[in-house]
Amino acid sequence: MATSRKVRTFQILGGTKAKDPLANKINSGICALILLNMLAIVLGTVQGFADANAPLLWGFELFSLGVFSVEYLARLWACPVDPRYRHPIWGRLRFALTPMALVDLIAILPGLLPVFGTTDTRFLRMFRLARMLRILKLGRYSESVRILAKVLLKKKEELAVTLFVLGISLMVASTGMYYLEESAQPETFPNIPAAMWWGIATLTTVGYGDVYPVTVGGKFLAALIATLGIGMFALPAGILGSGFMEEFQRRKEQPRPCPHCGKMLS
Repeated sequence: MATSRKVRTFQILGGTKAKDPLANKINSGICALILLNMLAIVLGTVQGFADANAPLLWGFELFSLGVFSVEYLARLWACPVDPRYRHPIWGRLRFALTPMALVDLIAILPGLLPVFGTTDTRFLRMFRLARMLRILKLGRYSESVRILAKVLLKKKEELAVTLFVLGISLMVASTGMYYLEESAQPETFPNIPAAMWWGIATLTTVGYGDVYPVTVGGKFLAALIATLGIGMFALPAGILGSGFMEEFQRRKEQPRPCPHCGKMLS
């Protein structure tokens, strides 16, 4: 009896059956609860709303904490069904150290701080905002998030090379701007790390305008870096765009079941 319950719990929480009505309802409910948690955290930063609805927000947090705790414990209880975590002790320990299990744990821990009576308001506020990490739980339920993770993993080499080139460009631009502007603006460009703020704003073509060059050489370098930045920061977008197209094409080419007879179609 206990084994069959574990298998059923694993099927529901693991989503191993595509046409499982109960699993779909539970997973959809957890997704909705995660999104409502994000909305509650955002509204909780509005002082007037937070003061007027403090009991409601606190009750919703306790309800969410209970649901997420039950979900986490149910996954931990049922994980030996998976052959990778078959051992009742070491298997559960290995499961608890997997990335998504750690995300589930992180979703619970910030909500437990008020229960244990933490009095440091700054510490408490920081960990309450850490509840935003609950949105990472969507990676377990959202197909869109899973596709994004696959694309990032598949294109990690190209993205790493692009980020490396961007880092080198930032270092060169910031160093050059420091040597060109330090004598004219010692407070604005006192060192290379401070010049990196200008470099980031310029390479990304954001241009906040709070830091800018005044010398002829500095203006020339800024124009050059801004022009290069347009192309450099378009590279990651192009890499991700091609990755999404490849993933969607791969999914289209995969066999799928016929909705009438159930046979696999090419």
